[in-house]
Amino acid sequence: MQNDNYTILVADDDRTTRNVLASLLENDGFNVELADRGEKCLFLALEKDIDAFLVDIRMPGLGGLELCRKLRAHDRYRITPIIFITALEEEEMLAAVFDAGATDFIAKPINPVVLKARLQGHIQKVEYYLEMERVRRYLNRYVSPRTQRMVEAYATTDELPVPERREVCIMFSDVRGFTALSRRTEPEVLFNSLNRLLAMQVDMVYHYGGYIDKFSGDGIMAIFDGDHKAHSACRCALEILHQASGMQGVADQPSLPVAIGIDMGPVLIGNIGSQEHLDYSAVGQSVNLASRLCSNAESMTIEVSGSVVAETADESFRFSAPVSVNIRGISEPVSIYRLQ
Repeated sequence: MQNDNYTILVADDDRTTRNVLASLLENDGFNVELADRGEKCLFLALEKDIDAFLVDIRMPGLGGLELCRKLRAHDRYRITPIIFITALEEEEMLAAVFDAGATDFIAKPINPVVLKARLQGHIQKVEYYLEMERVRRYLNRYVSPRTQRMVEAYATTDELPVPERREVCIMFSDVRGFTALSRRTEPEVLFNSLNRLLAMQVDMVYHYGGYIDKFSGDGIMAIFDGDHKAHSACRCALEILHQASGMQGVADQPSLPVAIGIDMGPVLIGNIGSQEHLDYSAVGQSVNLASRLCSNAESMTIEVSGSVVAETADESFRFSAPVSVNIRGISEPVSIYRLQ
């Protein structure tokens, strides 16, 4: 840990104490800012980037406790170490110190070893927390919110959640003729075009209240739940086609015609796989049917099942007349509607 990367702000109205603390901290390689009043400490905190505070309880004007509360009210100092320097007769105030949001306290006379160890320990904890927050933010781009909640529950209880039966709307999309296109298009060009198309679809799914269950090569599997799941899925699919049509024929970009399939019904949502590698996903007949509808759909069309049509009968959607189709893996013919 390189202490010269960190700035400590010492707030104490006693000049001797300030100078002693500054000398100890500078000898350990820290950068130091000094304030003789709470008001000046607050000003410096807002003007500079402070990594930890050493605060006296009793200062004229803005006292240590109120200063601590004001610092905690700012997002940038929500978890920054605030350590109080206390005299023996002030230890009865420790409850109030921690109620104000303090991280720790150090009793006078100050032991240099204790001071350094406490500061480094608390700063490292903040660094670790911020690193975990960065990982969490990046993870959001790869893992659905539902999967994240499951992982957090698993980490807390050390038990995998029991699979949950839910009524959902499943939407699949893919690109027609992608395999043939990949043979005649440079990989970098194809990758960039597909990435733009998938990014647009992800944005639309979350905009309409769904979430991405998985990417399937050149397409997605999305899940919509809640009271208006079928309506949301249909609106999302229509918007995806609208956006995708605007991407066709753009200079130097290959056309990526999309096809979409939607079904609604019961699924089981839970962990699939081994202890070494798990996938948190939905399984059931509706997943299979939505995938088959997507495979059956023509370029730039949306095929839906009768359950979706029935659920959205009172909405302003237009559907074609049903066509009875034999779907692989389903014994009885399925009535398919085209969302227009």
